[in-house]
Amino acid sequence: MARPERHVFACTQNRPPQHPRVACAGGKGSTALLKAFWAEQRKRQAPETVAITYSGCLGPCDQGAHVLIYPDAVLYSGVTMADVEKIFTRQLEGGEPVQRLIAAETVW
Repeated sequence: MARPERHVFACTQNRPPQHPRVACAGGKGSTALLKAFWAEQRKRQAPETVAITYSGCLGPCDQGAHVLIYPDAVLYSGVTMADVEKIFTRQLEGGEPVQRLIAAETVW
């Protein structure tokens, strides 16, 4: 496997329904989001340039679903299925973060 240019970590944290913090997988749909990133990776034939990995909690659960991109060190909050293609085009291929999705500095 070649070293990817960028690495996407999608939070797929799950918690019991009674837990006080909403989890990205449970209440924010991040499992489907992760699958959408994998599908976009295949569609763009980008497995050599973009790695996509599920992760545990990335922090500010109430603002999920969260996606973290390295080496850029950009945390996106409130990511939806509609954002996957834009993230791929703008940041993963173009190197420019999607400003409206970047987590607030007070969060991360």
